[in-house]
Parts: sequence; C-alpha cells; structure tokens
Amino acid sequence: MPVEHQEPRSLRQANAPPAGPAVRMFGRMQLLRLLGKSERSMAWLVADQRTGQDLILVMPRVQPADAFALERWQQGVQQAARLRHPNLAPVVDTGVQDGWPYAAYDTADSATLADRRSSQGLPGAEAAHLGLQLLQGLAFAHDAGVAHHDLQPFLLLTSDSGRLRVAGLAVAAGIATSMAEDAAPGVSASAGRPVAGSGAALRQQRQAAERDVLCCGLLLHGLLGGPPALDEADVGRAVARMTSYCGVSARDIVRLPWGTAHPVAEPLRAIVNRATDRQERQRYRNARTMQRALEGWLQTESALDGGVLALLGDRLQSAGVLPSSPGAAAREARLALMDRERTNELAEVVLQDLALSFELLRLVNSATVRGAQVSGSGPVLTLRRAIAMLGLDEVRRSALALRAWPGPLSEANASLLERQIDLVKRAGRLAMALRPAGYDSEVVYLLTLMQNLGRLVVHYHFAEEAQQIRRLMLPAPPAREGDTEEPGMSEEAACFTVLGVGSQALGTAVARHLGLHDSALTMARRLPVSTSVRSMDDDDSLLRAVASCANEAIDALQQPAHRVQPALLRVVQRYGRALDFGLRELQQALQAPAADVRISTQQLTAPAPLDELAMGAGTTLRSTASQRVAAATALSRGRA
Repeated sequence: MPVEHQEPRSLRQANAPPAGPAVRMFGRMQLLRLLGKSERSMAWLVADQRTGQDLILVMPRVQPADAFALERWQQGVQQAARLRHPNLAPVVDTGVQDGWPYAAYDTADSATLADRRSSQGLPGAEAAHLGLQLLQGLAFAHDAGVAHHDLQPFLLLTSDSGRLRVAGLAVAAGIATSMAEDAAPGVSASAGRPVAGSGAALRQQRQAAERDVLCCGLLLHGLLGGPPALDEADVGRAVARMTSYCGVSARDIVRLPWGTAHPVAEPLRAIVNRATDRQERQRYRNARTMQRALEGWLQTESALDGGVLALLGDRLQSAGVLPSSPGAAAREARLALMDRERTNELAEVVLQDLALSFELLRLVNSATVRGAQVSGSGPVLTLRRAIAMLGLDEVRRSALALRAWPGPLSEANASLLERQIDLVKRAGRLAMALRPAGYDSEVVYLLTLMQNLGRLVVHYHFAEEAQQIRRLMLPAPPAREGDTEEPGMSEEAACFTVLGVGSQALGTAVARHLGLHDSALTMARRLPVSTSVRSMDDDDSLLRAVASCANEAIDALQQPAHRVQPALLRVVQRYGRALDFGLRELQQALQAPAADVRISTQQLTAPAPLDELAMGAGTTLRSTASQRVAAATALSRGRA
C-alpha cells in the first residue's frame, strides 16, 4: 500500500495554488515548478539565487531516519556523482536543507521525458534509441555498483537532438530499503541498509539493478504505446502490481497493445514484452543484455547495405560462416589423393563438412567460373555441379583455407555446435528419406541444411547468446501441483529478445552472402508454422516443404519425452497429405540408422569423371524423369 509521506513546508506551499506573486523558496533555491513526484522521489525545477542558473532538484519523498542514515544517503549519492557517462546527468550540487537531502542537476536546455512524450506514442526507432541510451547509462552505473532505484519519466532529461540523460541516480536508495518488507541478514538496524560488502548488500544491489531494468521495460512500453503501463503514471506502482509478494503471483500483465498509433516491428515488440514479462525468469536480468538486443535491432534497421549482415560482417570475414568440421585433416588428405574421381565420390567427401559445402556454393554462385557467369544463370545447389565448375584444385584450396575446428569457440560451446550440426545432418537424411520419388537427394539434403543456417550461425558467432536463447525456450515447471507448466518462448521470439533479429533473418542474410538469389532464398526459409501446407504447385514449393517437414520432425524429437509423440503427429497432420506419408513412415525414417550421406545416382545417367563433367558443365543432361533439363537448374531444383 502507498505510504503517506510528509513534505517540507516550502514544498507543500509550492503544491498549493499560488496566492499572488509570492516567491517560494527552498533554501537559496527558488521553486519554479514541480516536474513530477512518485512514492520514492520528487523533482523540482528551481532557480539558484546564487548563480542565477536553472537546476533540477531531486530529493527523496521521506527524510532519512537519523544522522547515520543521512550520512549513508550522502555517501551513496556522492558515489553516483563521481560517475561520468554521456547518458548520466552530472550532479552539480548536493546538500541538506531543513533535514531534506537533495541532488541538483543542470538542465542543459533539456526537457523531461514526461514533458516530451506523446499520448500517441513514438515511432519504434525513436523510442528504441531513447531506451538504448537509458540502458547504456544504467549499465555503466550498475557496473560501478550504483542503482537508480526510482526510474521515472520526470527524471529522464532529453534534448532537442534526441540525447537522453538520467538524473536522480541513487537518490531514492534509502526509500527503497525502507519500503522493503523484510530485512535480510546483515542489515544494519539503525540505517535500515545492509552492511557494505555483506552478502545481503550484494544481493540487494543485484535486485535493485534488476528492478531498474524492469522499469526500463515499462518506460519503453509507455513510449511505444502512448499511455503508461497499467495506466500508472508512477512506474514504481506499476512494478509493485507486477511483482510477486509472499509467494503470491501478481495478476497484472503488461503486454504491448496491437493497436498502437505507430507500427511496432515484431523484434522490438518481443524485446519490450520480454522486459515486462510476467514470468520473472524470462525478463532481462541486467541492462547489458537488453542493451545488446536493442542495439542489434537498431543496427539491422538502420543498415543501408548490409541489413542483418551488419551484425555478422566482421565475424564472417575473420571466422567464416562455420569452422571446418572435426576430421578435416583426414578429408584434406583424401582430397589430395583424388584426381579423376567421379564428382559423386568427391561430393560425398565434401558433404561431410558443412563449412566446406557452404564455401563451395558461395564461390560458385558469386563468381564467374570458367567463363560462365553462374550468378546470372540460376543458382547452383548441388556440390556435383559446384565441383565440376570450380575444379579439384579450388576445392583443395578452399578446404585448406577454412578456419580449423572449433574456431574461436570454447570447448563447451564447440560441443553444443557439434551437437547442432549432427541434428542438422540428421534432418537432411530424414528429408532425403521423405522426398517424393524422382527428386535429387543432394538438393533436398542441402536445402534442409540451409534452412538451419540461422541456427548454426547463432551457435557459432553468438555462442553465449545461443545459451540464453535456449534457456528462454524452456518451459517453466508449474508453480503449484496440478497446474500446467508455463510455456517458454518460441525460438524466433527468443532470438528477437537476445539479438534483436530472428534466426530466420540471419539465415536468409547468410544465404544471400553465399550468393543465392531470390528463388533459392525462398526455398532456404522454413515454411511458417502458422501457414497450412496444401498440394504443391511447383518443384520449388515441394522441395521447401520437404526440408521444412524434416526440420520440424527433428525439432519435435528434442522436446520432453511426453511431448514427442503429439509433436510428431502434428508434423504428419501438417505435411502428410501433401508429401504422401503417415506416422508409421515418419517413424521408420526416423529410426533408420544414421549412415553417411550418399548422393543418389539412380535417376542420373552414368556419372562422368570430373574433367569430362567440367567440360560439359553448360550442356544438358538427360534423366529418367524428364527429357531435357537445363544443367544449371535441373540438377539443382527440378526432378532429376
């Protein structure tokens, strides 16, 4: 319940209707206007009679209980005043007047966020930019062991250029402690605050930092939606309505409305909703994590050329799309001994290494090879054709140029990436087993791999973030016996909230980096779960559906044991009619032994040695399924 607070006489007079031209004073400060107040703090616009300068005066709503508490308050505010950061308003003066401590800040031609924000909300990029600056300042303060304790719109100063600065850092620290329900062990009774350096002090500091981040989410919610969250002008009251007390979960849920005046991008919506999630375990635990998510989204939104690749540019150059898979030395030795082997045997060796497979596709789809402009004549989606056009020497050079396993990854993260690669390969084998008769097995296998590019890249280039994404996807156990477990986030939503961009967008960007064009990019994206799968009108749609089906089936196997069978049934219901298989056929395909990938040659004419196929790379090949197919597309996309 709100606590009644006594205000100093001069401030009570300032709140009363003015009676004539009387000047209201607070010490040497002339009170001009109340900027705002909450349960924990208040801010006034004042004129310093000594310097003639306009200042913002921030003070707690409750006087310190005794001299010791006042001293602790002054120590905390002075510690905050020593911090220097572009997004922290510098303290120009601190003092005590009639028992009321205060901190003064230069206005610097800024207005408060409460004065500037619109009832219609702000455009997404503008709100996110303000939120990012707020988080950058808070992250710096939290790293120094200082929390704000009462983030309010009237304590955020914004300039005409869009720069934001945080005022009132640590001013409400004593109020926050006095409003706590129970004193933790190690708390000084006289000061009502933990002894410095104690476990209770560190725990309280961490909790205050987490509360600051939750307040950031509520402020960003109001900036985007217009009205404040839960219609509470005091952010602290909204936090109280969302927070659990004495084991009883709060019932108030804060989610961004869909009918905002300005459209909100899906990644930004996911970031804000995670920041205010009713499940405490799903929220951001520190300012740096939420800051990185907003930075990722703003970076991809503002990049003119790279788009999502702006997040990956330097990493792709230095570390490659993926590191060479374990066993690279043996593969390189085998390639060195090969001379006039048939392209199918060469492709079998290359397919064992996802990094080498993707690199050869990049080379052949983004360059002029042997006098043919490949990128302008349709995508090449088979390693047989890529090897034929590049030549064995280029394959050997590419294998030697790859980053050795595990690249920059730690042993634990390398193990997770290796497991992910094994799952992706298993999905590829399943897709080969489920493909309708007559379709090229290698094309189906590679497309299934490419639909996992985003997931693989996240595990390699954003390994720490990948662990956070996995945790967000896990369901929470029921709070009480008999209740249902709380569902986790979807992979795409979790990726939004951690990186600011979805794994599908990352995969598409990397596929574009590999030189694939629009037709192949569509096949390299999974079918959205929300869309129904009907009969396929063309080969591209069918190939995309086969790869999506295999990937969804492998994902179903990763769920808890009691959910696997229902998840597989959903896969059959979604794809079974279009691809002509049932649950029994799917289970048989999943239980098949994990053999090495073999390139099917049954539909092809007798395969030629490498040199002969390279010489005829631009000619047509015949197959039992069709009379004549262009070599650049039939071997890649059509019925071979």
